[in-house]
Amino acid sequence: MIEIREVTTGKELKQFVQFYYDLYRGNDAAVPFLFFDEIATLRRDKNPSFECCEAAYFLAYKDGKAVGRVAAIINRRANERWNSRQVRFGWFDFVDDTEVSQSLLDAVEQWGKARGMSEMVGPMGFIDTDREGMLVDGFDELSTMYINYNYPYYPQHLERMAGFEKANDWVEMRVKVPEVVPDKFAKITEMVRKRYGLRVHKFSRKELVDGGWGYKVFDLLNETYKDLYGFSQLSDHQINKLVNDYIKIADLNLVTAVMDGDKMVGFGITFPSFSRALQKTHDGRVLPFGWWHLLKILKWHKTDTVDLLLIGVLPEYRAKGANALIFDDLIRQFQNYGFSWAVTGPQMETNDGVLSQWQYLEATQVRRHRCFKKNL
Repeated sequence: MIEIREVTTGKELKQFVQFYYDLYRGNDAAVPFLFFDEIATLRRDKNPSFECCEAAYFLAYKDGKAVGRVAAIINRRANERWNSRQVRFGWFDFVDDTEVSQSLLDAVEQWGKARGMSEMVGPMGFIDTDREGMLVDGFDELSTMYINYNYPYYPQHLERMAGFEKANDWVEMRVKVPEVVPDKFAKITEMVRKRYGLRVHKFSRKELVDGGWGYKVFDLLNETYKDLYGFSQLSDHQINKLVNDYIKIADLNLVTAVMDGDKMVGFGITFPSFSRALQKTHDGRVLPFGWWHLLKILKWHKTDTVDLLLIGVLPEYRAKGANALIFDDLIRQFQNYGFSWAVTGPQMETNDGVLSQWQYLEATQVRRHRCFKKNL
């Protein structure tokens, strides 16, 4: 018999987070997430997303042993934006037992119904910059710290459950860093500079943090991502956290902005891959020695792969070729650092404008994530 318990204490929250590491220990494709970051994301007093969200966390037990977990989340801002009454499920992990997975989702359904929700969707996080989707293809590919990894039996469970259907798919690409910038990019870049006067700008830390340009990056993200599936506009508090989490530690050679005069119209934020370094930590802990593996990546880029974390261009500048300026600059930076591969973040399978930009490079789809939905 499966027992579902709601997480109510700090000790139980640590057990909730720990379950993932125990389930995937020794899996060469899975990447342990930073333990302290997971705790902070799930704590109401640490995550500014709780200004527009409410959540509950559930653990499943069988014979006294934890066998699964799930988060139930309501993002009121997103529901207002999309005129919906959705309860999200995320942090959804379980042993290969359909009674376990069904019991966990039943708990989310009951929690959501009690709050007037009429649809369940997931896996999704609090906001769009959290991990989204269930892996349905690419199980043997090394994952990243920015996406969900799961065993192949996960989607099989959802597909067998009554009422669940596909809501949205995201795909991720692995791109070979070319030895020479492709002629197509070089020509478009030169044309864009001459015809529209657009230019690449490399920000200083002072400009991004003290000068407020880091906040403008995420204001631009709000504008460029506003029509993407399930997107929730970022508040000032959420932007402040993203600036602290990413901008303050980024290698600014790997951050590129496109300017039209004094106006930022596009950006690209990339980080060297932490995947193998995180696998060398003990369950995502920085201490006692995990920090050294992470520092080697952050400071000395001891990896052959770079993660394309966030890229955004204002709609009216996409047709002008602003994307080409970003990639022309970033490819040169990747070459300087000796990166061989770039891995994209999730891109909606219906976003032809984004997916078409890889046609000029040696790119292969390596993963697919799916969001499921069910009417309640």
